[in-house]
Amino acid sequence: MMLPAALSVVRYTGDEMRARLDDLARLRIAVFRAWPYLYEGAMDYERHYLLRYARARTGTIVVALDDGRPVGAATALALDEEADYVQAPFRAAGLDIAKIFYFGESVLLPRYRGRGIGVRFFAEREAAARGFGYGICCFCAVQRPEDHPLKPKDYVPLDAFWTHRGYARRPDLVSTFTWRDIGEREESAKPMVYWMKDLRGAKGQA
Repeated sequence: MMLPAALSVVRYTGDEMRARLDDLARLRIAVFRAWPYLYEGAMDYERHYLLRYARARTGTIVVALDDGRPVGAATALALDEEADYVQAPFRAAGLDIAKIFYFGESVLLPRYRGRGIGVRFFAEREAAARGFGYGICCFCAVQRPEDHPLKPKDYVPLDAFWTHRGYARRPDLVSTFTWRDIGEREESAKPMVYWMKDLRGAKGQA
């Protein structure tokens, strides 16, 4: 799908990421306030979080720009450069984390959705994975209770989109992330279920 002329998608690494940290931090906070993440973000944390990608050997951020202004971003790096709690379920399952490329998240302002940017985010991160020599990709998504009081009645999960991209849900692989929901005084634990794709052809295998 072709993007409108004013929109572009670029891949940043290293110093290019550092120059965009504040813009990307604000973008993450804005998008993740919505369901299903309900994230009460803070700029200091976001800068620190994004700086990890800028410093990582395989750190990658794909950014969607509208006339030069960031309106979406997607992050990625090798799983063996991620935090222990992200690696833990793969180690427990006997999977080789040195072969897996991890997609951190995708965020996109609502008015830019449905224009093919999400597809490009996956394509660019998969290209980065191949460029660094990885044949397997994964990401995780929060699992909220079906009866959560803040769940919008018209909410449509992205499972079909991810499946169409070739990713398979792995309910046997679950990490616990913690953050403060909107309205919470303290951080609380959330289960994050992984999805995987084998770029060499066999879905969800490692």
